[in-house]
Amino acid sequence: MTFFCKNEQLEQLGTEILETTWAEFPGLAQNQIALTWIVYDPPVPVNTGGALSAEEFWKYQVRGFSYRGVERIYPASVVKLFYIVAIQEWVETAMVSRSAELDRAIRDMIINSSNDATSLVVDILSGTTSGPELPPGPFETWKFQRNIVNRYFQSLGWSELESINVNQKTWGDGPYGRERAFLGELRENRNMLTTNATARLLHSIVGGVAVSSERSQMMMSLMKRSLNPADLRDDDENQITGFLGNGLPPEAQLWSKAGWTSQVRHDAAYIEIPSLYPYLLVVFTEGKAHSQNQTILPFISRQIVDVMSKLT
Repeated sequence: MTFFCKNEQLEQLGTEILETTWAEFPGLAQNQIALTWIVYDPPVPVNTGGALSAEEFWKYQVRGFSYRGVERIYPASVVKLFYIVAIQEWVETAMVSRSAELDRAIRDMIINSSNDATSLVVDILSGTTSGPELPPGPFETWKFQRNIVNRYFQSLGWSELESINVNQKTWGDGPYGRERAFLGELRENRNMLTTNATARLLHSIVGGVAVSSERSQMMMSLMKRSLNPADLRDDDENQITGFLGNGLPPEAQLWSKAGWTSQVRHDAAYIEIPSLYPYLLVVFTEGKAHSQNQTILPFISRQIVDVMSKLT
């Protein structure tokens, strides 16, 4: 049972978009893409500035389309959306205290997708630190502590979160010492998300009900992206070029978190365009060739914009 309702019109349009994408990129296999698309019909329940309580918000029925939306995929930096929600919950409930350094790390984790900043956030969330390998006993305690973020998201009771894993740091060169041991010999303990799980979390943030209205709005402010080419020119690793924002008209407003490695290219976005219904789009792509391809996600994004005008 997903948080959105399947809809015949979206099923048809979503399928057509995928077919057009495979025709344009024949090397993209059908099992190398996952997608979740949520449309917000009037009265729009999201980005209201906290006008709705959580109880009211979750009563709203939204319609959506997903393709392979329950497939577990390595999320790269999209996992940072889960870490920002968790750290806001910790601060809200006084499990940790705010500080200038924590605020700086949270900001850099989302705005710049800094892995170093994320490392600090994960340390504070779990009370663990990276370092040399540990003896078996202390390592079991360390692993239990590191899994606290998984336990938090499981406690929400959302079916979309049952299969996810969000207990690993994000890396540049990769993990060493206890972090490498925790990842598993075959990397079987790596972070894993689905597009449906990511969409539901983003839906809760945009809806103003992730942790609290105030904290949701703070998270939204960090995810706001400029589409102005001048703002992107000097940033080779901006989260627009080669991602969903690259396929939007200049008048669009975008809130997003992208992720990419040598093997994946993903984006999770909430989008508002004048005269169109607002919508949420999460797209994951896998494969070394596709992770370096900066045209697939913008191509999909442009198609979504085109069909949004057809929605009834």
